[in-house]
Amino acid sequence: MFRGIAVVARPVWKGQLRLSLVSIPVEMYSATNRKARISFRQIHKPSGKPVSYQKMVQGVGPVDNEDIWKGYEIDKDDYVLIDPDELDEIKLETKKTLELVQFVDISEIPPIYFDKPYFLAPSDELAEDAFRVVRDALRQTGKAGLGQLAMRGQEHLVAVRPCSSGLLLETLHYEDEIRKTDPFFSSISEKKADKELLSVATELIERKTAAFDAAAFKDHYADAVRELVEAKAGKHRKKAPSSSSSKRPEGENVIDLMSALKESLEKSGAKKGGSKPKASSTRKKSA
Repeated sequence: MFRGIAVVARPVWKGQLRLSLVSIPVEMYSATNRKARISFRQIHKPSGKPVSYQKMVQGVGPVDNEDIWKGYEIDKDDYVLIDPDELDEIKLETKKTLELVQFVDISEIPPIYFDKPYFLAPSDELAEDAFRVVRDALRQTGKAGLGQLAMRGQEHLVAVRPCSSGLLLETLHYEDEIRKTDPFFSSISEKKADKELLSVATELIERKTAAFDAAAFKDHYADAVRELVEAKAGKHRKKAPSSSSSKRPEGENVIDLMSALKESLEKSGAKKGGSKPKASSTRKKSA
């Protein structure tokens, strides 16, 4: 396997990345690591054993996998049955070929459309030259390539753009998958924000502006759960819980918005009209 990538992870898709008449063998890998998140299994407390699940049919009991077909509900409790093999026989070119059919500025794609990220890498050294040409052309033009890819029983709309020495593929939602904003925002007044309040809030944002660094943010809940697990396993000394949250003065049920904004500016550690704080100092304080 090319450069030992398979040692790190298995590809979730293999095929051809096509640009006009150029086809490049590529492999796609998940860009996120689920193992980094805290996960639990359901355990039967009296026995301490994991809970398992059986596929059951009401009035029938447990069923075998070979007896399970796909069902599309056309009416309540009325299904059209489809043999899984029939789905596998559906011929789509996008099962093996990802053709870049359009190019857009990446900023033109609203963030709400992005779904899940994947890495694209050439499948072997022979594919590297053509792969580099596509990668560098996208980088030079500042564009993302759009195409479609069939994977795991679905055809995805995708955007491809440069990422380090490779390519980043992001699956996108189709237009009909995005909810309209009206039901959620229609009750919000069109009235503009107070100018003085807006000025103070804008200054606060500017003072807390810094380059994005994901490493500056930690999953405090996951850390707390890990400590709990380690303590229960007898591998971690019990630590007194610490709290950085400040208490609201007694009797102060309603805080004036302007006072709160100005207090936030004072806590940002910079005087009005002064220089912006360094990125490292802004990360240490919470909004």
